[in-house]
Amino acid sequence: MSPPTLCMPWPSLPLLPASPTITIVSPSVASLKSTPTASIFSPSIRTLSALGPTPPSPSSTHTHPPNSCSIRTPTLRSASPPLTSWLLPVTIFVYGKFGKIRLSPFQLLNNSKTSEFSAPLTSFDWNEIEPKRIGTSSIDTTCTIWDIEKGVVETQLIAHDKEVYDIAWGEARVFASVSADGSVRIFDLRDKEHSTIIYESPQPDTPLLRLAWNKQDLRYMATILMDSNKIVILDIRSPTMPVAELERHHASVNAVAWAPQSCRHICSAGDDSQALIWELPTVAGPNGIDPLSMYSAGCEINQLQWSAAQPDWIAIAFSNKMQLLKV
Repeated sequence: MSPPTLCMPWPSLPLLPASPTITIVSPSVASLKSTPTASIFSPSIRTLSALGPTPPSPSSTHTHPPNSCSIRTPTLRSASPPLTSWLLPVTIFVYGKFGKIRLSPFQLLNNSKTSEFSAPLTSFDWNEIEPKRIGTSSIDTTCTIWDIEKGVVETQLIAHDKEVYDIAWGEARVFASVSADGSVRIFDLRDKEHSTIIYESPQPDTPLLRLAWNKQDLRYMATILMDSNKIVILDIRSPTMPVAELERHHASVNAVAWAPQSCRHICSAGDDSQALIWELPTVAGPNGIDPLSMYSAGCEINQLQWSAAQPDWIAIAFSNKMQLLKV
């Protein structure tokens, strides 16, 4: 049985890598079919090729450099330890020759001084304001900030009491993380001795799995709890108390992403096979918030990405497949 697709970045280029077998797909060959139950469309996707070499462990996250990054050659980073940069052949993008290709790593980053192996990484995020910085999270309770231009660790923080599952940049020197200890914490690189806990799980030690920071309004974050159908919306000005809880999924939520062009829209996906788009009201009503639109994939959805370069498109991953949905 093919392994599930767990992660996928969305670059400004017309290629979209998917994990764990680092497969490149081309959105340009999608044929759209209307979905009568939602304002979302489902394309069919042609897989271009599976690329190697195989990472030493499954990749939890992939991402491309921000558009402002000084790296001009098409690149891709994966969070299978060690942190790896993959070089994409330029001719693919220049000439459009989508034949069989191979990725070759050109930079391996390992923060272990005593071994070639490091603790598994769970996620990472590329700093869009200062693209030389990448933040990684690990099961060893740490968050590590890398200077990828120099290929060195800028700082490493013991961020939580248990495994750190996700990390997200807000401002240039401010990031947040979530952990198996059930907390959301904000860190400022200008004051490494302190962090701010802005939320803790209502049930003790209920892990928080994913974190999304609203890039259109940095006051707001979204997080999801393990084995929960709930998306928790946080306002960092009001620690500990969620401003909204989205509870229309019928099974565990696996992924969440803010709309890149709107501060009030967010997409979630989960084990109920549903991808839901929500519009957050100014004030939540007494009966909760209903989704604005929905799409059923027919299988548990593991991951989603909302394209910043093409905000009318959302990518979802389920089983060993990936689909592009047009909003």
